[in-house]
Amino acid sequence: MQDEVYHYNVDRWEALVQADALFTRPMLDLDADKAQAYLGLERLGIDGDVAGRKVLCLAGGGGQQSAAFALLGADVTVLDISSGQLERDRLAAEHYGVGIRTIQGDMRDLSALDDSSFDLVWHPYSLTFVPDCRIVFREVARVVAEGGRYYLMCANPFFSGLTHHSWNGEGYTLQQSYTDEAATSYPDQSWVYDREQADRRIREPREYRQTLSRIVNSLIREGFTLTFLSEVSGDYPGAEPGSWAHFTGVAPPWLEFVWQYCPASS
Repeated sequence: MQDEVYHYNVDRWEALVQADALFTRPMLDLDADKAQAYLGLERLGIDGDVAGRKVLCLAGGGGQQSAAFALLGADVTVLDISSGQLERDRLAAEHYGVGIRTIQGDMRDLSALDDSSFDLVWHPYSLTFVPDCRIVFREVARVVAEGGRYYLMCANPFFSGLTHHSWNGEGYTLQQSYTDEAATSYPDQSWVYDREQADRRIREPREYRQTLSRIVNSLIREGFTLTFLSEVSGDYPGAEPGSWAHFTGVAPPWLEFVWQYCPASS
């Protein structure tokens, strides 16, 4: 599915890799205990014993989650749109002496993967980079095994388009209408990458709102049952209003879900 959205995301993420952005740096200092703590499986209600289980890191390249799962003995596949991100996964695999299968592709097209082939699909923040989440969910439902889990971290749609720059002296003002697929763009936070090290201008993130009702109802229709939900916010007491730390404490930017695939009960 090589449309304009695909090409925008490829261009942005290859540039982020070249700039050594935060999300592109492989984790090369892990052991089994650190890997467990990083993934937080028990907190999510997912069995922490993943040895021998087939795990798909969906749109999750960079050598971070893939390395953690592989160190815990999982059979790991990574599908990501960025060849540079996948190279980081291969670097992590070589560093730890583990196997990680890498596939370049779009999360909206998992045709390279077999039906019912994964016990766990691990989907870090990336869903809002495509307009229609329903396409992604249909693909996930096809490749996850019955009884398998789907971890999804995504933008909190209620605060889509807001950043700490939205501070008006009293609060963070909502201005956009609450509609599916509404596009928004904003500058990367200063901690994402070092502007002085970037050899060219990097396109701003382009994101599309996925309303909570679309996310939840679409996954229910695909046969998933919700087992865990969390609003992810910052914890910075006394943070300066108008700062990123304050914003994340007032308006939780992210949601975490864990779903179990139970098509017979849907």
